[in-house]
Amino acid sequence: MSLVIARELSLAHGSRVLLEADGFALGPRDRVGLVGPNGSGKSTLLKILAGTLQPDRGEVQWMRGARPGYLPQEIQDLPDVPLLDAVLAVVPGRTSLEANLAETEAQLAVATDEADHLELAQRLADLHAELDHFEDHYGRHRAQAILAGLGFKEADLARPAATLSGGWRMRAALAGLLLQDPELLLLDEPTNHLDVPTLEWFDDFLKRSNKALLLVCHDRDFLNRQIDRVLSFETEGLRTYKGDYESYRAQRAEEEAQLESRANRQAAKRAQVESFIDRFRSKATKARQVQSRIKQLEKEEIIEVREQREVVRFKFPPAPHSGREVLRLEGVSKSFADKIIYRDVDLQMMRGERVAVIGVNGAGKTTLLRLVANELAADAGKISLGHNVALGYYSQAQTDRLDTTASVLEEISRLVPSEPQSYVRSVLGSFLFHDDDVDKRISVLSGGERARVALAKLLLVPSNLLLMDEPTNHLDLDSSEALIEALQGYEGTLLFVSHNRSFVNQLATKVWNVDDGRVEDYPGNLDDWLHHVKLLREREKVAAADVKAASPAVRFDKEKRRAEAQARQQRSVLEKPIKAKIAELEARIAELEGAQKEREAQLADPAFFADFARARPVLDAFNAAKLELESLYARWEHQQEALAAVTA
Repeated sequence: MSLVIARELSLAHGSRVLLEADGFALGPRDRVGLVGPNGSGKSTLLKILAGTLQPDRGEVQWMRGARPGYLPQEIQDLPDVPLLDAVLAVVPGRTSLEANLAETEAQLAVATDEADHLELAQRLADLHAELDHFEDHYGRHRAQAILAGLGFKEADLARPAATLSGGWRMRAALAGLLLQDPELLLLDEPTNHLDVPTLEWFDDFLKRSNKALLLVCHDRDFLNRQIDRVLSFETEGLRTYKGDYESYRAQRAEEEAQLESRANRQAAKRAQVESFIDRFRSKATKARQVQSRIKQLEKEEIIEVREQREVVRFKFPPAPHSGREVLRLEGVSKSFADKIIYRDVDLQMMRGERVAVIGVNGAGKTTLLRLVANELAADAGKISLGHNVALGYYSQAQTDRLDTTASVLEEISRLVPSEPQSYVRSVLGSFLFHDDDVDKRISVLSGGERARVALAKLLLVPSNLLLMDEPTNHLDLDSSEALIEALQGYEGTLLFVSHNRSFVNQLATKVWNVDDGRVEDYPGNLDDWLHHVKLLREREKVAAADVKAASPAVRFDKEKRRAEAQARQQRSVLEKPIKAKIAELEARIAELEGAQKEREAQLADPAFFADFARARPVLDAFNAAKLELESLYARWEHQQEALAAVTA
């Protein structure tokens, strides 16, 4: 049974067609990755499924009772109530249930009729049972656990949700969505503002979920771990593929290779036919054959090779040669008011290193890049660039620093005033700005388009030390992969912050973990670092267990449990024969009592004694059994006393 079925969906924005009679179905356990270039329609399709946008044509049919849960890229303002209350309020039905409960309690307080009182009491009990169900599945404890997993501290729970910054607003909205536990999660770039620890928790949470998922994500590793199917916006329409993203790429490449092979074979065959037609067109004896082949060509459907999708092409200019030491931090400290970000930090970067800066949100990752870029001044210590270091900086705020009144062409031309316009246009073409696109004002560009302009500016000026703060945030998956490939060939030194696990793993040669004012320097990529942390945690658990085992209280407890076990074993040895004897006695008593009931019934009949010779043996057996029972009862009591003495 399908959870949701989309039929004949069509949607166009002006002359740009996003969906054209496209359809698909999602099952109750489907885990689907939605892929395609920026602007292809991924977010639009999620909005259609969420019901916030209507298609031009087509319909979306849901299974009865199914609920979608939608997390957009941009979160609107949250209510001005405590964070925990804001998250709890998103669960459908809670508000009406609490209102019904309050109303029923008020009615019960003033009810005078006994029948009304009983009916209201039963309704109140039912509502409390329903509220208990809510608390078990959607209650405060679960909400608190989800918020903690997403990086919120206990003190944050009472903070007004409306005061949260953009990234934390997204986390709060995500917490509400996970608490709802909808039948289908519609997630549009949910990892954009998650730090490494939170991303680990979220990754594990989703993998443990048994609900359906439709995920847009530019983190290749995260996507592969979560999905078993791909829904892709292709040049020929919306297509579906089994497997993860890697499998989709392989299948797509195989399709294109087979299509190209078929097209080549068809072209060769048509060339032969056309050659025959040209050769014998003027010969009357071949006229019929020529006409037959002409009709054959006219009827044949031409196999067309698919139009190749254009992707961003990053090309870094040759990096000037720097000295061996590129960057040094000595005794660097930085605070904002009473919050210490860095405390006496010493760091060094050598030529060619690619260092990923990781840590929880708010730890100071962006601050570190701003200190190196001289956008912020350290409170103490010294930051030195090495010999002949030319620095390039891409910040999270880079897109906000573009001149919104300028055109794309004007913004880029200012950096290279001596270069001809043809050169600037060629650079912009590699960033997918063609023809009239270069004349667009920055103010009308999407987030992804602004990110491409900012990256183009960075690549125009040669540098040998690149600082990059979340460079993939507004890039689609293909563009993120293209940037990774370009940076792998970059000749300079790279210091970057990224939540994108695939980006970090493919680039980093070293990790700087920012934690509580300190920076830990660790060789390797993110997976190496996570493995290192896992080993440390396991060692800490073993050490803690050893300490606990060595404590006097634990030793006393172990000895006490051992003594109790020995005592139980000794009691069992003594109890076994006594219990066996009691069971034997109880079986004999039951047997005699059953026989006595039959004899009592015979002896109660006066006619039975008319033949005393026949009655005498029964009477003797009755008296003998009576005596034996008295003896058995006495022996049974003796054995019970013996058992009680053993177990005391």
